Amino acid sequence: MSLHYLHTHLTPAVGEAQRQAYGRVQAVPPASAPDRLGEREISFIAARDSFYIASLTEAGAPYLQHRGGPPGFLRVVDGQTLECPDFSGNRQLLTTGHLRRDPRVALFLMDYPARRRLKIDGSAEVVAADGEGPQVERMFRIRVEAFDWNCPQFITPRFTAAEVEEQLRPLRRRIAELEEALRRAPPAGRACP
Repeated sequence: MSLHYLHTHLTPAVGEAQRQAYGRVQAVPPASAPDRLGEREISFIAARDSFYIASLTEAGAPYLQHRGGPPGFLRVVDGQTLECPDFSGNRQLLTTGHLRRDPRVALFLMDYPARRRLKIDGSAEVVAADGEGPQVERMFRIRVEAFDWNCPQFITPRFTAAEVEEQLRPLRRRIAELEEALRRAPPAGRACP
């Protein structure tokens, strides 16, 4: 767990809940600067084909949205900056509108087969989608402030159709080989020459 993430989320109210439930409060180490993404985080982000982004309305209501695209559509610009295309969609512009009043966002990235998840806190802005292609209406630029790797204990492994197909390919090949061997075998009950 990153220090800045702990410092941000282990608030006095969380401490009160911990004391009431467990009789003690988890220590909050000092965090002087925002967290920087390392190689582990960068490679994890580059492999994702979807993530969830939370933003806040003017009244402080949370809003959670799924974002998807080809692997790597959420790009790491540097150790503290991410960019993501806003593809043409339902034209509601909820996240885009929320960011006009409150730039705070939280990202939730999952790798179900490997049972890994990464949480990222940051601030986002909407920028022009210069040269990104006709389906990209705008870009989100996210300044990473903190991140945390979660415990895999209760993540149920799930697989995409492409991942299942990759696992089935050798099995299908072997089935075809066996079926061909059966076709070439002499009929049952006849002696071999």
